[in-house]
Amino acid sequence: MEIEYWWLLALPLFFALGWLAARVDIKQLLSESRALPMSYFKGLNFLLNEQPDKAIEAFIEVVKVDPQTIELHFALGSLFRRRGEVERAIRMHQNLVERPDLAAEQKLAALFELAQDYFKAGLLDRAEELFLKLDATAFAEQALQFLLEIYEQEKEWNKAIGITGRLEAVTGRSHQKEIANFCCELAINEMMHSRPEAARPHLAQALAHHRLCVRANMLLGDLEMAAGRPEAAIEAWKRIESQNPHYLALVAERLYYAYHQRGKIEEGVNLLRGYLSKYPSLDLLNVVFQGLLESQGTEPAYRLVRDELRRMPTLLGLDKLLEAQLLDAPLERRRDLELVKELVNQHTRGLAMYKCDNCGFRARQYYWHCPACAEWETYSPRRTEEARLPA
Repeated sequence: MEIEYWWLLALPLFFALGWLAARVDIKQLLSESRALPMSYFKGLNFLLNEQPDKAIEAFIEVVKVDPQTIELHFALGSLFRRRGEVERAIRMHQNLVERPDLAAEQKLAALFELAQDYFKAGLLDRAEELFLKLDATAFAEQALQFLLEIYEQEKEWNKAIGITGRLEAVTGRSHQKEIANFCCELAINEMMHSRPEAARPHLAQALAHHRLCVRANMLLGDLEMAAGRPEAAIEAWKRIESQNPHYLALVAERLYYAYHQRGKIEEGVNLLRGYLSKYPSLDLLNVVFQGLLESQGTEPAYRLVRDELRRMPTLLGLDKLLEAQLLDAPLERRRDLELVKELVNQHTRGLAMYKCDNCGFRARQYYWHCPACAEWETYSPRRTEEARLPA
């Protein structure tokens, strides 16, 4: 009973304290709202009504009246950048960076925004300088991502490797696949400048970072072929089967040429035919078809295409079958077959493409680095129509 009496006495006190706190909050809110210029509320209204141009002008008036509105400066700068008015964004964020009364955290935020402005404007040197200053801050991960993009654009692969290592340390996520591709880019640069032996260490490094780096073995095979060692090239390309067998389609023509160089066409055709039976692919089919034509004639080549079409029915396979039939077709049937082939070919042009699994971008050639989303190794080595079929 004593506890109940205590509550009865305490309730009015709690009620009075709550009423007093609410009054204080309301007074503070009203005070703050009266302190804001009318242009601020006009700007909010324009934003709610999806009128960004008028909203920006209204907010600019607020900034003129009350320069202390830091967050509004940030919002305006971001709006300018998104609209492509980069010069205005740069001026806005430069003014913030130069303000002596800015808190340390706000100054870092202003530097990050200014770095993004420079990046958007294509002033990559200035952007790089500011992003580097943001290392070991709250903006480190985002700054490193931007730096990586800068180095990829400028093809500064050694710097990209260094930044990716730091990004791994910050995020705890593996980026070994990307590092392997940067090593491959360094190797390609050496090969283009006729320095094949300087390219080999980069390829070894790529495989050390990512043992499933198909690209490294493809380039290693190219190096061996350029050096006049087709046997070594074949061994390098054959290793791709243990990494990802679907990529054998990308080296099928190289393998056939290497066997051709050795005078062992039939051995090469048999190897590729074995790959085709295990890993169906239009590119493998094309190479085996040409190899059979050269080594055994039109009939075995035709049977191969017919059997593959039955096993894996696609329009691309039908197009190849019609090509095989045209080889020995009598003159009276040739025109009909050519007409049908042309009709089929019109439908297959959009199917014989490669597609990025990350963004869906399609291309006629294979890319290791997607030109649309800038991700690495996101293209399937199977063409779009083949990709819909079971692996």
